[in-house]
Amino acid sequence: LAAADPRVLALAAEVTESREQDIPLLLLKLKGILNSSASLGCEESKKIKQDIYDYDLTRYCMLVLRQDHSRLRGGWATAAQLAEVLSLCCVGLEVKEDPEEFYKNFLPSAVNNLLFLARRLQARFIRAIKDEDKQHFLRWFQTVTDAICWLFGGHIQLAACVLQNDHFPQLLITDDVETAIIMMSVLHNIVRVNSSVLLQVDEETLHSVLDELVYKLSSTTNPVIGNAAAKLLLLVAKFCKQLGKLLTARYKGLKGLLSKQWTGKGFDRDLSQLLDLLYLEQSTGNGEMQRQHQAACIIQAVWRGFQTRKRLKKLPQAVTTLQRSFRAKREQELQHLKKQKEDEALKLQMQLQRQRAMRLFHERQLALLEIIHASQVSKYMEEMEGRSALTIQRFWRGYRARRSFHQQRQSLKEYKAAVIIQRAACKFLEKRRRRRPLSPWKDPKGLTDEQRLALQQKVDDYIKLHPASEMSEEMSKELHMQAQEKLARFLLRSRLDQRAAQRRETLLAQVNTDVELLMNAPGLAETTEKDLDVFMSRSVPVATKARQSHHTMLKSSHWPWWKKLGDEFMEDDVIPDDALNAELGTLFVGGKK
Repeated sequence: LAAADPRVLALAAEVTESREQDIPLLLLKLKGILNSSASLGCEESKKIKQDIYDYDLTRYCMLVLRQDHSRLRGGWATAAQLAEVLSLCCVGLEVKEDPEEFYKNFLPSAVNNLLFLARRLQARFIRAIKDEDKQHFLRWFQTVTDAICWLFGGHIQLAACVLQNDHFPQLLITDDVETAIIMMSVLHNIVRVNSSVLLQVDEETLHSVLDELVYKLSSTTNPVIGNAAAKLLLLVAKFCKQLGKLLTARYKGLKGLLSKQWTGKGFDRDLSQLLDLLYLEQSTGNGEMQRQHQAACIIQAVWRGFQTRKRLKKLPQAVTTLQRSFRAKREQELQHLKKQKEDEALKLQMQLQRQRAMRLFHERQLALLEIIHASQVSKYMEEMEGRSALTIQRFWRGYRARRSFHQQRQSLKEYKAAVIIQRAACKFLEKRRRRRPLSPWKDPKGLTDEQRLALQQKVDDYIKLHPASEMSEEMSKELHMQAQEKLARFLLRSRLDQRAAQRRETLLAQVNTDVELLMNAPGLAETTEKDLDVFMSRSVPVATKARQSHHTMLKSSHWPWWKKLGDEFMEDDVIPDDALNAELGTLFVGGKK
């Protein structure tokens, strides 16, 4: 076996490793590969198409057509070019391995996706407001339909598949002139490629196509639409006599419609040929059929006249309603476009603010790193990572708490409703109790002698079983002394706690002052002698002591957590001030001795 084309191999590898939104633009490279292979010869072109199919690039093109290209890079222009690439890859391809999969599954799926893309482009062309957008969508729609024609031109069996597809009648049934002309040209190419295709499809599909052509002749006065529809009916009647008989039998008033409405519109030659064929088919019928036909034409003419007069009476109101709905729809679309622009501007502004905040944060980080000694940078970065992790955890816990609160909002509402109901019920019962009249006083019934003796006996028995504990005067005094001692300890402890709290507040204020001085200090490259005087002391012992204190504090800040555990809860009587000063030194405040 010959080796695969290296360009196809490279493109397949690139598509496999790329993101989903980048695949459509990558697949456009197939167009250049196919164009270059066309100049090499027929065999080389077939080999490259076979390589593209073997590496599933053709299937990628088919699947990409189903996506919404308004959200992808390249937009609908890329989709139209991919449709053209798909048709070029399929025409002239002879699959040797598993041809049934290619002809019965892959090609019908490709036709379905192409027609689906054509429907999307047609809908966006109709909804477009600007003339420039309409021109773009019409050009892309023409490209997709040309790709469909090229595909069933290379594979004739696909002509019936196109007609029987659910998207084709919906594309053909449209009031838009430009897309209707393009779709009738597609139908014209289908009949020319396979003249018997209309006999191969089911009766419902055939009738829907013929009904739409006749409807276009009867409902419009545009000569371009009439010319295209008349040529199609002429082509159908020429290629198959059975369809000519069907036109004569199914559409009785077609000949009168053609002769009255479309004579002298610029295509009299084709029109006269169609009328001759229809009259030839009609001449084979009997006179009864002609009389019935004339009667039906008269009834239809009267009914159409009645309908037309009725429609003309309602026309001003209909025009007003149509204008109102059109203006409302246009205003809604303009509001939607305005909202989209505002959202995009807001997103851009938020992104710029986020970038500016990140830049300021990094500048502050670099300023702090310039102050810290080089040997302490790694430890400082570890501390910053720990603080960042704590911040992320805090925000995550807050988000989770808010989410759980929103989930429990219904139960909270039910609980509040139950409380309100209970409160109202209690108030009602209280008012009812107050309104109830008081019963007259009744003296309690006295005890008899026997009951009094029995009760006294029970009291005596209980006293015997549970004798009262007596406490001496010495035990009472001792208990009083213990209570006084505990109270004194509590008061002393509270005073010590107050002193410790005051000391912590003083240290915190001092640290904040130092941090503010450090944050406002200029960089090392911009430092002057006045700036250095703020952080230096004239006394050599004080400066030496400050340097030692600084190193000691840095060392203590990187102790393990188990060494620093409980430092904030230590009391003055447990850790004396001398021992603390000996271990950590004193913190030097800039500008003081």
